[in-house]
Amino acid sequence: MAATLRDVAEHANVSVRTVSNVVSGYEHVSSKMRARVEQAIDELGYRPNPVARTLRTGRTGLLALVVPEIDVPYFSELARDVITAAAEVGYQVMIDQTGHDHEREQDLLRGTDRNMLFDGMLFAPLATEAELSGVTESQTMPLVLLGEHTFDGRFDHVAIDNVQAAADATDHLIAIGRTRIAAIGAQPKEHYTTPLQRTEGYTTALERAGLGPEPSLIRAADHYSRADGYAAASSLLAESPRPDAIFCYSDLLAMGAARAVFDAGLQVPDDVAIIGIDDIEEGRYARPSLSTVSLDTPFIAEQAIARIAARIDDPTLPAQEIVAPHLLLPRESTGAASVTP
Repeated sequence: MAATLRDVAEHANVSVRTVSNVVSGYEHVSSKMRARVEQAIDELGYRPNPVARTLRTGRTGLLALVVPEIDVPYFSELARDVITAAAEVGYQVMIDQTGHDHEREQDLLRGTDRNMLFDGMLFAPLATEAELSGVTESQTMPLVLLGEHTFDGRFDHVAIDNVQAAADATDHLIAIGRTRIAAIGAQPKEHYTTPLQRTEGYTTALERAGLGPEPSLIRAADHYSRADGYAAASSLLAESPRPDAIFCYSDLLAMGAARAVFDAGLQVPDDVAIIGIDDIEEGRYARPSLSTVSLDTPFIAEQAIARIAARIDDPTLPAQEIVAPHLLLPRESTGAASVTP
């Protein structure tokens, strides 16, 4: 028969309330008393009842992580790091995906009966700024936004400096002597912040170097997938003169672009240098290995979990924006020496 709170209390010779305080993480318990209760918990093999904990504290110990597509490697790696960071502070994570459905994103952001299961939500939405502006703090549970949205002071926000990351990637292509540099990943039909910021960084770097930009060298991508990267690069390679470098707004786009270069009878990087953003594991083992801008997903996850935990404890805290570091990683696809992944 499973041990109960009362069994633990009797074993430790303390009150049931003291055991409850220890299990709930209540701060004002002496270290000596906490150690005695924890020893009793270990000896009896007591496991807290999550339903009882929810009734007692009003919390489930669950967080939601919502991403557009879980099968995109960047989001898979981010989910892994979020789960790890959440476990460190006693939370479990459930993952959901929106599948690029704007209406579903709006329902989740506004707080439906279903997501009342969660104490808080980490959200990487594709929603445009206009759509986000229509969501108020009173409509949603404790929320941390992930990704490159403009911080407006309403919700905690953890992201990279997307403009600078794109400029760094483009500057690298300029530094290795490329002068006709294309870009894949713009999304002119949707006012998403990520592609807008990456286009800004790309064009800014080219303008500083006196290289344009040329609108004909910018290709849209409905999804940041290998297939879209392949199609866009194939179109670029049909240009005359063709580009001698391609900056892709994600590593998956870059993987598809590299294949298109190969199928066109050309070589990466001799004929066309390629760089992406994300630093997914696949790119490290590709041949040639993929140059990229690495996003510090462990940092993003740790900071996001710290913010959501703080906001759950005190919903009145002012919102913060945290900018995660990024790192340019030259590899074989831009002519760097091979490195061990």
